Amino acid sequence: MLTSSPSVDLTSPENNGVGLSDSTLSQHRRKMLDLINRLHTTGVQTDMDLPMIAVIGSQSAGKSSLIESISGITLPRSAGTCTRCPTECKLSRSEDAWKCLVKLHITTGPSGQPCDVATISFGSPITDKADVEDRIRRAQRAILNPSINEQKFLYELEDQTAEQAELSFSKNCVSLEISGKDVADLSFVDLPGLIASVGSTGKTGDIDLVKGLVTSYIEKPSCVILLTVTCETDFENQGAHHLTKQFDPEGKRTVGVLTKPDRIPPGEESAWLKFIRNEQEPLVNHWYCVKQPGSQLLKDGISWAEARKQENDFFTLTQPWSTVEPQYQKFMRTSNLTERLSTILSELIAKRLPDIHKELYNILRKTQDEMRQLPKAPSTDPVGEVWNIIGQFSKQLFQRLEGTPDKDGILQTIRPHQQAFKRAVRSTAPQFVPWGKGDARQLPVVDFLTNEEDEPQGPQGMVPSAPSPRSPTPQSEEIYIEDVLNHAQRARTRELPDNYPFIVQQTYIKEFTEKWETPSQILFDKVYDILKNDLSVLVNEHFGKMGRGGALHSVLMIVNEHLDNAAQQAKEKISWLLELEKAPTTLNVHYYADYKTKFLGYYKGCRDVGELTTKLQNYRAPNNIQPHPNHGQAFQQAVYKALAGLTEAGLSVQASDLPKLLPVDPMEPALLIMAGVRAYFQVAYKRFADMVPLAIDYEIVRGLHKGIEQALLDGLSLTGPDAHVRCQLMIQEHSTVSSRRIELQKKLDRLHAASVELRKLFV
Repeated sequence: MLTSSPSVDLTSPENNGVGLSDSTLSQHRRKMLDLINRLHTTGVQTDMDLPMIAVIGSQSAGKSSLIESISGITLPRSAGTCTRCPTECKLSRSEDAWKCLVKLHITTGPSGQPCDVATISFGSPITDKADVEDRIRRAQRAILNPSINEQKFLYELEDQTAEQAELSFSKNCVSLEISGKDVADLSFVDLPGLIASVGSTGKTGDIDLVKGLVTSYIEKPSCVILLTVTCETDFENQGAHHLTKQFDPEGKRTVGVLTKPDRIPPGEESAWLKFIRNEQEPLVNHWYCVKQPGSQLLKDGISWAEARKQENDFFTLTQPWSTVEPQYQKFMRTSNLTERLSTILSELIAKRLPDIHKELYNILRKTQDEMRQLPKAPSTDPVGEVWNIIGQFSKQLFQRLEGTPDKDGILQTIRPHQQAFKRAVRSTAPQFVPWGKGDARQLPVVDFLTNEEDEPQGPQGMVPSAPSPRSPTPQSEEIYIEDVLNHAQRARTRELPDNYPFIVQQTYIKEFTEKWETPSQILFDKVYDILKNDLSVLVNEHFGKMGRGGALHSVLMIVNEHLDNAAQQAKEKISWLLELEKAPTTLNVHYYADYKTKFLGYYKGCRDVGELTTKLQNYRAPNNIQPHPNHGQAFQQAVYKALAGLTEAGLSVQASDLPKLLPVDPMEPALLIMAGVRAYFQVAYKRFADMVPLAIDYEIVRGLHKGIEQALLDGLSLTGPDAHVRCQLMIQEHSTVSSRRIELQKKLDRLHAASVELRKLFV
């Protein structure tokens, strides 16, 4: 591909008059042509634009005769084979004896799709020109019948019509490498003739098929178009001319050739002479005119030398060709055309050489980048590869379950749900109200609860005034002291009047512990979903390329089953913990007793709203701070002296114990029950709020990693006799990736081969 312009202007004065006898320039031509021929052999023309000459024309335009005249060989002309596939002609002058190598150049598969570029030798070298026609016919048959081994056509050839062939036309080429003393240095490709209409032996799609084939060559900017136009048909009616104008509208890379000048009706020669003078449809590389033997002379077996002599005689002796101005005589005869084409192509190659180097390097680098972007190629040790993937998966899973510093780590994701669980359990605290239902007072703040980091602060103190937005459990209903006393009295059997059965406390305890199942289940479900989603991501990350043979689906099933087993263990532990809480008990006697004492004092203080009670509840040890506004400094000093005296007497009394000095309350039994239940809640809920998350963490979070590797090895049957086959199937790439890798590798092979050929030019 030209970087500056898509045209090729090679008509500078220094190119005129250069003959094939110029040894210096002939060597240069041969060197350039040999290079481009070798590059074409690598197949790199499918990846980049290489200089070439494409011979095009309508059917019966004399194209085959022109090719024969240039190459010195006879082409097959029987129906069904001639010009139904491209024919590459690589001509080179040699001091050795004349010979022709016939090869099949394969670039597409039977259905027309691109395939591995292959050049197949078709028979031994030919040393007799008379044998070339038959060999080409056989090679064309092999091209048109790609499903049959080419050797069958080399040694067996049955008559075959166009309908009998597998393909009407093919992009695959018959390649001719011809060398000898009388051979010009030139390379070109002869394309099938454009079809004006489908005949009796044609197929409906042949017109577009041939047009598309020709277009695929001449649309490339470095393609020199050798346009053959027959003089026996009106110029405007020849489709090849119109197709050429479409891709080379300025005529910069087209060489025109007029054929069959002897068929021009008398008196009409002047119209065609305008082309020779470049007055009609002017081209940068000019129009030429050639005269080839007629069909009868061909049947009579006219020699190549005699045909050239007759052509020369025609232009020398026949009017008006013989009287054309001298400066235009060089545009007549096949030898002048061949010489000019050789010059055009070799100089085009030389001009394009720097760009070819650059383009090849850029394409090679881009292809290497594309190859690197593909997933890692499957290992040659499939068992080791699969085991390694399982090991890496297990290792990363362990790290995530143990805890990573990432904000989206498993533990970081679980923690808010653990905190919501604790708030939900805490919100089930029984809300005892130490006065009657008609009293509209609100519970004051409880100092010994609000000072705890995990306890809520609010107007009621003991519990949140409303459930937390993330709390799945509603707040407990208020329980008034009269209801507690009535409940206690109803429960008495044979107890003494000042004793009430434990069943009363047990009933209230059962009410709040039964509410713990729901938040426990919600926490479990949240952790389960987090783990399942994280597992899915990890499995796809490590086993995503194992899409073949259902391996990815199998891995997901195995790890999810393993997760379910761990989940079952966790649910059993949660159920066990809930069962334990049904029997109220604690060995944390000090903690329980301390809270019971505090709640009893709190409830008593709430019931007595007299002046003394208020003063005792608001008492603060005297210091330099201003006294409380509810009482004077004298009261504070008096209480302080009383507390100090008791302390000197060996009695440890704190300010919070002062409400105990109040008179006995008739609701004392209910207050004791309320204080005991509320104190036990503090013991039990803290215990339960710790144990459930710990059980879930141990059984399903940490426990998920236990045995995961063995579960995968057993579930995927990676230890049995068929392990190698199963692993090979699992790591097999997806067909699209595999096809892309093969395609890129073949492209790299072509590009590397082309690079080697380019380097040879400078050796």
